[in-house]
Amino acid sequence: MVRRIDVTGAGGVRLAAWEFADPPKAGLGLDGLDRAERTGEATEAPGVLLLHGLMGRASHWASTARWLSERHRAVALDQRGHGQSDKAPQAEYTREAYVEDAEAALEQLGLAPAVLIGHAMGALTAWQLAAKRPDLVHGLIICDMRASALGAASQREWEDWFKAWPVPFATLADVRKWFGEDDPWVERPNPSRGEFYAEVMHESPDGWRPVFEPEQMLKSRQTWVYDAHWEELAQVRCPALVVRGLDGELGRAESQEMVRVLPHGQYAEVADAGHLVHYDQPEAWRAAIEPFLDGVLTP
Repeated sequence: MVRRIDVTGAGGVRLAAWEFADPPKAGLGLDGLDRAERTGEATEAPGVLLLHGLMGRASHWASTARWLSERHRAVALDQRGHGQSDKAPQAEYTREAYVEDAEAALEQLGLAPAVLIGHAMGALTAWQLAAKRPDLVHGLIICDMRASALGAASQREWEDWFKAWPVPFATLADVRKWFGEDDPWVERPNPSRGEFYAEVMHESPDGWRPVFEPEQMLKSRQTWVYDAHWEELAQVRCPALVVRGLDGELGRAESQEMVRVLPHGQYAEVADAGHLVHYDQPEAWRAAIEPFLDGVLTP
């Protein structure tokens, strides 16, 4: 079962939220019983909102959402400019807009108080929302996102990288090969990276192109790369788990400092994973985050 739910974000932007499996009627505990069986009270499954990273889409969370749905109501959001959500040129692509969109999703979907699981830019959105609206967030998982400023050089690298894309791609096989092998940013063949980018392409009259506008991605990125985000991290009051791939973009020293700054921070790492932790190693990703979820979501 895949179900789309329309959400109205900041400034009236239309957002697409997705459930990839039917949620349980109530959250299951470690004893295999749901809360209704233990207490005699009917309850809804605890909510989880999944936020993809820059250029991602809700479907990148499909496998995670399906196993989460065994015990929780898991919803993944196509953020503005991504997936099947609005990509209006006149829309705002600021940090505030992304955070307000996630806030609106939690409220309109009836998920709060929820656990937020974010990858990369989605993780930044998640911890900024947790700092802003602690009443809506019960727990937080930060996947491979840095709190330090990346700077102007990083933004220029991204601008050059987008220009290097050989679009349009003739076939999806070409997409997989370029992003998994030929891209100058790839240090060694990475089939999962190729699959990740194939999932954000659509067929146009002249070939395969991204579903997003690169200009909007750069506009979104420039609103956070020049600043550090430690202050908001320190304002997160709920339990929080920082997860990094050993070959990802978040280094061990910075990740451990993030855990120290978080009032209730925990740490996990996934071996043989790069930046796309949940996509590279889905089983190891589950093993890394499930104990944390058991702690914050099991009554």
